[in-house]
Amino acid sequence: MHERTIRARTATGTVEGFTRDAVNRWRSIPYARPPVGRLRLRAPQPAVPWAGVRHCHGFTNCAPQQRRYTVLGLGKYQSMGEDCLTLNVVTPEAGHDEPLPVMVFIHGGGYIMGSSATPLYDGAALARRGCVYVSVNYRLGALGCLDLSSLATPDVPIDSNLYLRDLVLALQWVRDNIAGFGGDPGNVTIFGESAGACITATLLAVPAAEGLFARAISESPASGLVRSKEIAAQFATRFATLLGARPGDVAAALLRASATQLVHTQHRLIDQGMENRLGAFPIGPVIGDDVLPVDPVEAMESGRAHRVPLIVGTNAEEGRLFTRFLRMLPTNQNMIEELLADVEPAARERITAAYPDYPSSSACIQLGGDFAFSSAAWQIAEAHSAHAPTYLYRYDYAPRMLRWSGLGATHATELLAVFDFYRTRLGSLLTAAADQRAALKVSNDVQRRWRAFGRTGVPGDDWPVYTQDDRAVLVFDRNSRIEFDPHPHRRLAWAGFSLAQ
Repeated sequence: MHERTIRARTATGTVEGFTRDAVNRWRSIPYARPPVGRLRLRAPQPAVPWAGVRHCHGFTNCAPQQRRYTVLGLGKYQSMGEDCLTLNVVTPEAGHDEPLPVMVFIHGGGYIMGSSATPLYDGAALARRGCVYVSVNYRLGALGCLDLSSLATPDVPIDSNLYLRDLVLALQWVRDNIAGFGGDPGNVTIFGESAGACITATLLAVPAAEGLFARAISESPASGLVRSKEIAAQFATRFATLLGARPGDVAAALLRASATQLVHTQHRLIDQGMENRLGAFPIGPVIGDDVLPVDPVEAMESGRAHRVPLIVGTNAEEGRLFTRFLRMLPTNQNMIEELLADVEPAARERITAAYPDYPSSSACIQLGGDFAFSSAAWQIAEAHSAHAPTYLYRYDYAPRMLRWSGLGATHATELLAVFDFYRTRLGSLLTAAADQRAALKVSNDVQRRWRAFGRTGVPGDDWPVYTQDDRAVLVFDRNSRIEFDPHPHRRLAWAGFSLAQ
């Protein structure tokens, strides 16, 4: 395989990447100082300049997490470490007269796992079609997405919403450096899936992110993951107890503990929350600080969020993935009854009545998927569309192999289209002969629209904006189509629903 090196200049120094398969790649460029030692649990600092040429040919660390989540291939795992604040850049090999649109991808993983090095997120297919693709690491779990700031002392300061601060700094890096890679710093689209979709939607309400992106795509954001400072403080105290920290020594213990200990303790905290109160997830955004003053949906409703064009959507069968893996969603009757135990009887009745076959298995899975994902997409579309162009989609396509396996168009399957997975050797195994044409047709459609949106803010003339008058939804499938308010009973059943304590 023919490969040559290529260099680019950044504000902190020269980076060397490589060219292969008609794209240039730079891997693990640092955008911040390593958040280690006294910088652990602190807002990120800009990267320190280096002399000479920095080799960015391979991936370095992903954020600390359980090792099983770091798999990159058969028996191949990515190294982990707190020195993980890096990003990757992929550009088309062929030069362009005009600066290219930039697409910045924020990976998902429930705020506790994931990496920009995951092979699916390679981004070469997007770059080849004419953009500069950037994928970003951010701090996860207890080291980045769990608010421990209530445990700070004068000697050991601790900052809140660290992962959001990381991503703002990464977007500032893009603004300041992407022109050197052929990108247009004034034309940046952020996009993410699952927790990455929540982050994308949250960044719309982060004052410091203003002007750092022109558009946003939120693929399957989850609902109810925002918490107040008060609730966050309760979780932080519980975390310190599980860590075994002595009163009076808590902040110092957080700096002393190994990353592995912190990851282990965060999983115990999550398990405890799942047992005691379904839906009480301790990790994710906290409102009420300088980074995130108000709930993102409230900011959208009141017009205080960044008024950029937005695509938001979900997959038809979000909940099915969680019946097999990561059993964290209420996808059976017992879990649903527990979820709704404290809800007003009228609201409980309204919710279950929106699923006519409840409590059949398929109705429970649909309800669980709507509770976790569709309700968030509906809420975001309703709120943001009052102030900025908003486009809502539902991704229904699943090749027979996924349908036979019982997964269907479940959580994350739209990523297979976005990243052109069906054109890879592995992807073609998922599509039996009869499915190959349909899979490529759907992939081309999704990518064409994401690309058009990234260039102009409009994902095709045939996709109407979402308004409260007609609630247009683009359904991606073998034959894509527009539907108007396809599930009003389900949408209305969750309106105003909250698990917030």
